[in-house]
Amino acid sequence: MTRSFDSVLVANRGEIAVRILRSVRAAGYRAIAVYSQADAQAPHVALADEAVLLGPAPVRDSYLNSERILDAARRSGAQAIHPGYGFLSENAVFAAACEAAGLVFIGPSAQAIELMGNKAAAKRRMLEAGVPCVPGYQQANADDAALIAAAQEIGLPLMVKAAAGGGGRGMRLVTDFDALPAALEAARSEASNAFGSGELILEKAVQRPRHVEVQVFGDHGGELIHLGERDCSVQRRHQKVVEEAPCPVMTAELRRAMGDAAVAAARSIDYVGAGTVEFLLDESGNFYFLEMNTRLQVEHPVTECITGLDLVDLQLRVARGEPLGLRQEDVRLCGHAIEVRLYAEDADKDFLPATGRVERWLAPCGAGLRVDHGLCDGLEISPFYDPMLAKIVASGPDRETARRRLLRALNDTVLFGVTTNREFLIDVLGRDRFAAGEATTAFLAEEFTGAVSTVRSGAEDRALAAALQMRHLATAAAQARVSGSEAVLGMRRLPATFLYDVGDDEVLLQVTQLAADRFEVSCADAVTRVAVLSEGRKGLLRVDVDGIQYTVHVHFAGDAEVALQWRGRSFRFSNRLDIDRSAADAAASGAVLAPMHGNLLALRVSVGDRVERGDDVAVIEAMKMEHRLTAPASGVVAAVHGAEGDQIAAGAVVIEIEAES
Repeated sequence: MTRSFDSVLVANRGEIAVRILRSVRAAGYRAIAVYSQADAQAPHVALADEAVLLGPAPVRDSYLNSERILDAARRSGAQAIHPGYGFLSENAVFAAACEAAGLVFIGPSAQAIELMGNKAAAKRRMLEAGVPCVPGYQQANADDAALIAAAQEIGLPLMVKAAAGGGGRGMRLVTDFDALPAALEAARSEASNAFGSGELILEKAVQRPRHVEVQVFGDHGGELIHLGERDCSVQRRHQKVVEEAPCPVMTAELRRAMGDAAVAAARSIDYVGAGTVEFLLDESGNFYFLEMNTRLQVEHPVTECITGLDLVDLQLRVARGEPLGLRQEDVRLCGHAIEVRLYAEDADKDFLPATGRVERWLAPCGAGLRVDHGLCDGLEISPFYDPMLAKIVASGPDRETARRRLLRALNDTVLFGVTTNREFLIDVLGRDRFAAGEATTAFLAEEFTGAVSTVRSGAEDRALAAALQMRHLATAAAQARVSGSEAVLGMRRLPATFLYDVGDDEVLLQVTQLAADRFEVSCADAVTRVAVLSEGRKGLLRVDVDGIQYTVHVHFAGDAEVALQWRGRSFRFSNRLDIDRSAADAAASGAVLAPMHGNLLALRVSVGDRVERGDDVAVIEAMKMEHRLTAPASGVVAAVHGAEGDQIAAGAVVIEIEAES
């Protein structure tokens, strides 16, 4: 079977689009991207030979709109489509539509996608193929009565799962039969909303298992092999956080058995292309089929690192009808690789997704490091898409080397402007149980029993921030005098006093500038001496703090805020003496501003209404979370900008209040 094409459209965005486009270009194909209005300046757009606008930012109008993607292929002359992962990658209807339009779909057949897309049908097929499965109940379209009766036979604990979905949605753990009806109702409702199907299955809950998946690959000639396994046990809310290859507890015998089972699963549906068969591995070494992902996985780079293969290039070759060119005995696993997912989220706030503008991005580099990302300075991280920003991967001859390199890489990763989970990942990799290779799917719940512990600033952090902020203000004033704008900036009294919020307290610091790059910072009875020794590109400084030299990354947001990263930790300080003046000005103006991009979900007031300071006036929905907007001052509503359902930009004026004096 030969299917020729010379151009590939990548129907995705962000880091995976960049990663696929690079392999597409390296293989000599014309690379075509698609983008939404929110992604017009995104790196994946600039990397492609051509890029086609799909439509507005919401996914239903862009990346999930199959008609617009097919039209983009027609307009650009694309001959093949690579779906990446997420979005339409496991949509059987889309795969069939591509083939009907004469396009090569770089993935498995629509039939294979459909067979594995429903957990109930997939599990029935695996049982027929002799693949070990978790005991459970997977009959089609079972009602609550049938599920409750089946649960009595399966026994506790058990998992309620959406048959049509994944990613932890529509999933509930049940440890008490009295809680089963409520769990069924909640899971069915969540599954219906997320996947358009309320069909559920039941499975016996495997206690403290490892989540181990096997990478399979097949070609049109019937060759099917596996490329080893990945351990994805470190999960939060059933979402993977850390992935590694090979599995730390794998033996040659167990790998052979799991690999054979994965290949049998793929062969039972005549699978072609890259796919992943996921298993639960219990403490006794027994493994059970969980599901099959009929696409490229987020964590595929760790497999590439230990096999030396480019899985996207293999996908392109197989899609053309070429033989895989590998037999099982040709696959060699060398060394170890670990990957973490860098998310825009706030660990301090129960991992609430974060938005913002990338003020500065510096990816780590060094031996054994790989960073897949779609970031650049100035990029807006919007609420419309998944908050994963980048994948940071480290490899080495052994697991401990890979772990140390990854810790170093995270320490060297710089991203100002958007809150990320970077320090949480550092904490995870540094835990003794992870270092020993003992993590199961219960690892995060057991290690982080309460709120996630984040690093708090110390006296040296605050002193360094105040000294650098003072230097920044002095430099700005000197530049203003040189440019002849003394009337604007030259007469402004540079503050020598800084007031920082530290937890529930405020800390007052006095800064004395001893010379152009030397400062003395006093706080209570402590004195810290700071000197800036050299300055590199993009805010990279070499500093001396009380006789010890450090490398520091620094970024200033106006005169009031300074962000710095040093010794592997990140801090952001605001001078309350300036912020309070700004807040007073905002309150006096009565302007209610949108804190982030989002949907104007509700308006609580109308023109002419009287409000008191602190009253709820509107609700914005962003990244599936609701955010209340409150009146900054007492007065009368003078204007309302927008209507419920409108998309509101960050910083936009939503409501104007004629404030009382």
